[in-house]
Amino acid sequence: MKKALPVGVENFEDMIKSEYYYVDKTMFIKELLDLKGKVNLFTRPRRFGKTLNLSMLRYFFEDTGDPWKNECRKELFQDLKIINAGERYTSHMGMYPVLNLTLKSAKQENFEKAYYTMQMGIGIEFERHRSVIETGKELLSPKDYERYVRIAEEKADEKEVRSSLQLFCRCMHRITGKNTVILIDEYDVPLENAYFRGFYEEMVDFTRSLFESALKTNDYLQFAVITGCLRISKESIFTGLNHLKIISILDQRYSEHFGFTEAEVRQIMAYYGVESRFPVMKEWYDGYTFGDTAVYNPWSVINFMYDLYANLNSFPRPYWVNTSSNDIIKDLIARADRETKGQIETLLSGGTLDVQVHEEVTYGDMHGNGENLWNFLYFTGYLTKESEYFKEASIFLRARIPNVEVKTIYQSTILNWMKAAIKKEDFHDLYRAMEEGDARRMTDIINGQLFQTISFYDSAENFYHGFLTGILSQSEDYLVKSNRESGNGRSDIIVKSPSLRGRSFILELKASDSIDDLERDAKKALQQIYDKKYMGELRTEGYRKIDCYGISFFRKDCEIRFGKGQ
Repeated sequence: MKKALPVGVENFEDMIKSEYYYVDKTMFIKELLDLKGKVNLFTRPRRFGKTLNLSMLRYFFEDTGDPWKNECRKELFQDLKIINAGERYTSHMGMYPVLNLTLKSAKQENFEKAYYTMQMGIGIEFERHRSVIETGKELLSPKDYERYVRIAEEKADEKEVRSSLQLFCRCMHRITGKNTVILIDEYDVPLENAYFRGFYEEMVDFTRSLFESALKTNDYLQFAVITGCLRISKESIFTGLNHLKIISILDQRYSEHFGFTEAEVRQIMAYYGVESRFPVMKEWYDGYTFGDTAVYNPWSVINFMYDLYANLNSFPRPYWVNTSSNDIIKDLIARADRETKGQIETLLSGGTLDVQVHEEVTYGDMHGNGENLWNFLYFTGYLTKESEYFKEASIFLRARIPNVEVKTIYQSTILNWMKAAIKKEDFHDLYRAMEEGDARRMTDIINGQLFQTISFYDSAENFYHGFLTGILSQSEDYLVKSNRESGNGRSDIIVKSPSLRGRSFILELKASDSIDDLERDAKKALQQIYDKKYMGELRTEGYRKIDCYGISFFRKDCEIRFGKGQ
């Protein structure tokens, strides 16, 4: 029996005890102890193993207060790499109180609800350590004990919650004599959500005070590890935190501990006997570069492996697309001016974009200039580094879309945006021109729409087909039938009146290789309608008024030829 694939498993103990396939990332512990960072902020794209790694740290470092439980936890690591790293590292096992806090549930519609979920998460952690407090409460001041209990029971006021993490560390030190390890996962989720929901300043203020109390002047802190997608400026929530180490996807350190390396992907594929599909795996889910390490998206790799193990011929899918909000992409496209649309088209056609790196930005800076938004897309995994260079005392990236999976996210977002934009337009002039056989007027109207939209050309005919179908479907007087998906040798688009006495139209589309081919390809498309007798289907239904249009596209231009039904 093969080990089960850990789709969605983020608890390290569950991963090991339930014998899921585990890609060993325990040398993350060694590097963390070697580099001795006091407060470490790791920024990685979503679903790249941040939560599982923090869970691993918790089970390695945490002193449960129960010697038997501590020994059981040590057994979790017996067959993993960290055990062979030496006593210098294993001596830290089970040695510290650990506060493990996730902020991912703080994605709420207003500040009050977001604050409540954060208060509840802190309360759960306080309650998890309640037995330590109760056995050693005589070592605490009555004031600290009462505050601890109020926080654990979610009865504390906001002022007490703001300083709660420092209180936890102080209480644990007085009882155990040990400093606390603080683990905070998804620290930027409340900030991203608050930015898009309109209560960013309130959330920044609360988060700043929560972090400052725990990380800035806390004599009872052993070390802290914080994870998130984006690196937010020190001035925003890490004010005065001079010992903060930010480890982003640009850094050489820790580069292989989040995401899967190619060797790890090949190993897992060999274990399940699906090595023959490696080229597809690489095309769809590779392409990221952390430091100088090539990295695969681990969430997508595991999900594709799950499908492949059931059926070796499974098709790849964009598993990453629905794991979280794509608000940043949606915002980019909704706000795109002509220059930005051109840059998106360059990326979609496989090109690169030169981006100056801004190490510390806030959500409020997102639209301060074009560079900021490209930085957000880079740090969140929607772009990757092809190369980097130093110019005028600044780091620049040559950025591109990482792989096919991410490209589909751009394309689907663009199509949804186009559909929404088309619904707001009035296309009566286009329908009138089509009814009158005015190909020139139709060309002008469609060219105007193409000029405003964002195109992607590697699947050009499908793009133009969806674009034109969307426009024509706005009519209340006609039914639009798309034959593109059927592959049955019929025309691309049929537009027809619900009444057989009404008008009907056949449209055949071509994507040209150059601007000079437009006129020729429009004529070929029109001739194809006649040669392949596409009008037969409509005549069989009973339509007698049939007009034909051959349409060719090249980037932002189209050409239309009109012909009467024969």
